[in-house]
Amino acid sequence: MKTRRILENIYIGLVMVFLYAPILVLVVLSFNASKSRAKWGGFTLKWYGELFQNREIMSALSNTLLIALLSALFATVIGTLAVIAMSRMKKVPKTILTTLSNIPMLNAEIVTGVSLMLVFVAVNMKLGFNAVLIGHITFNIPYVVLSVLPKMKQTNSSVYEAALDLGATPVKAFCKVVLPDLMPGIVSGFILSFTMSMDDFVITHFTRGAEIHTLSTKIYAETRKGIKPEMYALSTLLFVSVLVLLIIVNKRNMAEAKKRKN
Repeated sequence: MKTRRILENIYIGLVMVFLYAPILVLVVLSFNASKSRAKWGGFTLKWYGELFQNREIMSALSNTLLIALLSALFATVIGTLAVIAMSRMKKVPKTILTTLSNIPMLNAEIVTGVSLMLVFVAVNMKLGFNAVLIGHITFNIPYVVLSVLPKMKQTNSSVYEAALDLGATPVKAFCKVVLPDLMPGIVSGFILSFTMSMDDFVITHFTRGAEIHTLSTKIYAETRKGIKPEMYALSTLLFVSVLVLLIIVNKRNMAEAKKRKN
């Protein structure tokens, strides 16, 4: 048993090293005063300062944040409405719709990206900001459905019906009774959608055309020309942002799990 446990720990350790060692190196290089990756020139914040003075990168940052915010908002609204509609369906159509909503998550991103690009070209829609936004909304909706659907299953329909019997309108009964129960799932779905949108490269790459850049596509374009120290700083900030958002989502999920146990 001891040998097995040691081997398991070694295996987990190797996995962690392969996953996080490159990220750790990238973070360290973002504070390296030397432009050489093989030489440590001392600690500096110079590259972060130059990063925020780069207009192209700041433009990519604003595009990334705007697309992430808008796509998360639209996906949250559409996904929540879809869950409400699914809760009223019979078992067979509900199962079919749930399965269909999971396809964008299970499908390879490159397939989704190419498919969206072909659709936009077929309808003569110009690739650019709007195309990227629609693409992000498309792949974010399933994450919202996945977050809200369990909360909908936990709601008590009899409380909603009781509110109607007491004279509340359907809209008021929904807002006062059902929506508060769904809100934790809605917030988690929004944060998860925002995170996935910020982190996306493949779908953005196929739908952006030559008009705009997001952070992920900008980093890719710059590294093809030769990696600049500013890219280390940009990648570090992107990693930290996504990490913080994921920690928030996980903490909310843990808090929800504790409440359900209690």
